[in-house]
Amino acid sequence: MREDVSGPPAWVDLYWIPLGAGSAVPIVRWNGILFERLVAMRERRPACDLYHAAVQVGFAHDRYVIEMAPAWGSGSAEAEVVGTGPVGARWLGRSHYFRYQVRCWRDGTIPDLAYAIDSPRRVSEHEGEVGRLLDAASSFPTATWGRDELHAGDMWNSNSLVSWLLVSAGIDLTGTSPPSGGRAPGWAAGLAVAQRGGSASVPGPGEARLPSDR
Repeated sequence: MREDVSGPPAWVDLYWIPLGAGSAVPIVRWNGILFERLVAMRERRPACDLYHAAVQVGFAHDRYVIEMAPAWGSGSAEAEVVGTGPVGARWLGRSHYFRYQVRCWRDGTIPDLAYAIDSPRRVSEHEGEVGRLLDAASSFPTATWGRDELHAGDMWNSNSLVSWLLVSAGIDLTGTSPPSGGRAPGWAAGLAVAQRGGSASVPGPGEARLPSDR
C-alpha cells in the first residue's frame, strides 16, 4: 500500500546528520575526527564538525529515500538498487564487501535521522525538479568511494551523491551548506561534476548498473 504524503504534491528535504551519530560502531566517529584534524592541519584552519547529507523525496503520493550504502549492509535486500560502485580502490570492488549501492528506496529509512541538525531543509517543491531528481539516480557516476577519480578536487562519497542529484535536477543550492562550524567532505565533488553536465560514468571492476523499474 502506498503511503499518502501530506503537504505539497512534490518536495525534496535535505538533512544534515553528524558523522557517526547514533552509530553502534564508535570507530566511525573517531576516524572522522582524526581525518578532519589531519586535513585541518594540512590546510592550516580550525577543525570542523563533519556531516553526512541525506535526502528524502515526496512525489505522486509516494516517499523515497535516495542513499549510498554498503552493498552488504542493512536494507540491501529490500531497497531498489540503481547502481553500484567500488570502495577504496577499483580492484577491491570485485568483492561484495568493498562495493556500495545507490538506492532509490520507496518508503525507505535513513539511519540516525533523529540526530539530524538544522534539518530538514526543504530545497524544492517543484514537481519537475523532483521528477528529474528521481530519474537522475540511475545515472549517478559510480566512481570509487573515497577517491577523486573525476578530478573534482574532493573525495567521492555519499555527500557527492546528494549534491550531484540536487544540482542535476536543477535545484538552486545557493546558500545551502552544512550547519555552522561544519563541513561535508565530498559535497563539493558532487557539485563540480554535476555542473560539468553528463553522468561521467566510470565503470570498472566489480561495478554494474541495474535498471530502475520506478
